[in-house]
Amino acid sequence: MVQVPYLLPHGDGWRDVSYTVTVLGARGSIPTPGSGTIRYGGNTSCVSVERADATGRHLVVLDAGSGIRLLGNALASRGNGVEVDLLLSHTHWDHIQGLPFFAPMFVQGNVLRIWGARQGEVDLGAILRQQMHPVVFPVPLDESAADLGVNHIGPGTFEVEGFRVDAFRLRHPGNTMGYRLTPAGGGAVLAYLTDNELDGHHGYDVGPRWRAELVAFLEGVDLLVHDAMYTPDDVGEHRGWGHSSYAEAVALAAEARVARLMLFHHRPERDDEAMDGLLSAARAAARASGHDMEVLAAIEGMQLIL
Repeated sequence: MVQVPYLLPHGDGWRDVSYTVTVLGARGSIPTPGSGTIRYGGNTSCVSVERADATGRHLVVLDAGSGIRLLGNALASRGNGVEVDLLLSHTHWDHIQGLPFFAPMFVQGNVLRIWGARQGEVDLGAILRQQMHPVVFPVPLDESAADLGVNHIGPGTFEVEGFRVDAFRLRHPGNTMGYRLTPAGGGAVLAYLTDNELDGHHGYDVGPRWRAELVAFLEGVDLLVHDAMYTPDDVGEHRGWGHSSYAEAVALAAEARVARLMLFHHRPERDDEAMDGLLSAARAAARASGHDMEVLAAIEGMQLIL
């Protein structure tokens, strides 16, 4: 694990904040195992959030890409009685492909609550059942031994154990949500906005004030995890695909005055050396923005203590 402790000002001094954020997968589109992706990792989108005052049996998980398998294996050692609130940004393959391999789902006594949006008229539960239909996977979703529930959400606010969650519609093909997590007892605020096209004029159904509303949504955020799949040189070739460049992510973070930006959803063609260059360029863009923020790139296994 790559541990990055993070202290935030509170009152007249400093204090440790109340949860740990762990990156289980940061790659976009497709898993990319191999010698070129050893340092940043090859698993697709998955981030876990665990409160420091929890019993070790409850987590909030953001997306279920291939990285969620690693989390499930780790949770298996805790026995049964594990509770997971899984917040899905959307149901594109790289954000749900690890779910069938999530070990706690097949253990009696565990609880898995899945939160996410309908896709058009199709229920989230129907999509996940199709993913585990016998023609493509040997174990149907309904044979899960855990107490499994599917909850439909849209833009707005709901609660999971220990956190208030605000959901915001993103610019991406399909019905895609970004999430803002605020600890119920106060503390650092996390925003998770993967698969989000910040610029361009493609016909996303988000309204004319979307950018201003997004900046307001991010006000007071301490850690922003944001799509940075492209460079400024290659983003123009992919307008309408629903992703951003690192420069666009930095500009948003500066406009919203966030404290720390984590670049996420790394392009599968970008190896470790290229990721080093992208991170260096993003940090230079942050310095040029005039806003004092820290910029880092998500690394599989990285932990931030908020």
